[in-house]
Amino acid sequence: MINKEFSEGLEFIRKYPKSVTIFGSAILPETNTHYQQARELGAEIARHGYTVVTGGGPGIMEAANRGALEAGGKSVGLNITLPHEQKQNPYLTDFYQFYYFFSRKVALTYAAEAYVFFPGGYGTLNEFFEIVTLVQTQRITPAPATIILVGSDFWKPLDDFIRQHLYKQHGMVDEEALSLYTICDEKKAIMDTILKVPVISSVPFEKK
Repeated sequence: MINKEFSEGLEFIRKYPKSVTIFGSAILPETNTHYQQARELGAEIARHGYTVVTGGGPGIMEAANRGALEAGGKSVGLNITLPHEQKQNPYLTDFYQFYYFFSRKVALTYAAEAYVFFPGGYGTLNEFFEIVTLVQTQRITPAPATIILVGSDFWKPLDDFIRQHLYKQHGMVDEEALSLYTICDEKKAIMDTILKVPVISSVPFEKK
């Protein structure tokens, strides 16, 4: 079952080689400012011809998918089967249902030109640190500043922790690691950053 999910998931995401993956909280309501930001950004990304890819659930994921769909773009969800949450949102043009977190994460990670993170909990932070690590270790190699953190009110304290505690105080990361991501709240600046990234010619893990 694991091998089947890996192969099917990668074959699914291979259909969308020009995409932006958006991460964020599953619990933020429509009235939340970050929900509205994600909805507007999803629409803008879709208008520029990119597929918007999310985890397919509610909250920020729903908002980004909703914006993409409303703009007439491709809105993709990579959902996960959980006992008590993660209901698929109604704004998807296509989706794949995963059972395993790790195979879903691979699909979310290896097919994007850019990764956009809105505020979220443990799951969002886990995804952020994993992608930063993959970029740092050159397992994935996007151009600089293609990991974008939206919501400076939320991300600035984490950035301060990384810079002051990990880098300056303890030397656990080098100076280069501080440039692996950028914090940005302005839709135009975010889109300008995404548009500078070369489009991936094909999804990794091609059959040999």
